[in-house]
Amino acid sequence: MLTQLYIMVKQNLITLLLFLLFSNGSPFCPIPQQRSAASSAVSLRATNSRRDFLDAILVASAVTLGAPKSADAAEITDKIFVEIKTPAGEPERIVIGLFGKEAPGATQQLKQLVSTGLQADCKPLEKRTLQKEQLEANKVYNNCKENEDKGVNYEYATVWRIVKDERIDFGAVSGKFISRLNPTWEDTNSLANDSPGIVSVQKGNTSGFGFTIYPGKGDASYLNENHIVVGKVLEGMDVIEKINQIPVITSAKGVNYMGLTGGPAVKSAPSRGCFYGGPMYCNENK
Repeated sequence: MLTQLYIMVKQNLITLLLFLLFSNGSPFCPIPQQRSAASSAVSLRATNSRRDFLDAILVASAVTLGAPKSADAAEITDKIFVEIKTPAGEPERIVIGLFGKEAPGATQQLKQLVSTGLQADCKPLEKRTLQKEQLEANKVYNNCKENEDKGVNYEYATVWRIVKDERIDFGAVSGKFISRLNPTWEDTNSLANDSPGIVSVQKGNTSGFGFTIYPGKGDASYLNENHIVVGKVLEGMDVIEKINQIPVITSAKGVNYMGLTGGPAVKSAPSRGCFYGGPMYCNENK
């Protein structure tokens, strides 16, 4: 219903703009006649005024039609659930309603990730300088190729980033899936991250297999620029709040974890996931 109304408003607005642009204020375009210099000056002022008015309408309509709209009225077409182990140790369930009409491709990918698995090819074999690292890279690549026919799912996936009150990022795959090529999230809509529990995915193929939940309270308007809203949390906002309160490392670059625990004063080696999975698997906001 909202989409139809949007199209009608847009069509009527375009008709009005064309009328103002190509007519002289009447529904017809009369044949030009000779006019005096005074009448020409009046006509020029009128034309300029009409053009100024037209420019103002164009700016206003661009702002209105391009503004994000609330996700509260979006239709829920499917439901999925994920189970999260919080620090208490017991798995707790989060039920998510998906907006299949607003983001059909992304919702289909999420349904596969929580069920049969999403098909994804292995990343190309990387060349490493050190022999030890190359042997490790070979091992990861060969293991991936042996299981390439199995779709990626959220088994052993983790919450990989928490920015309190602004975003919680779920679904960093691990183990045999870390060397798979990221999926591409291609949908687009104008739904906004404007209420607690909104679920979104980042456009493109740089964000991995995961999704983001807006916990509320903070300003998450920046997510509207490059995220696709795909659903909202129906059950489990209490679980989201527990996760939102978990302390995290806000800057882990150059931190000597071994030294902090009484070990030698050297930098810790990057984890295997950090090497092969990308930046989302390194210790930032964990």
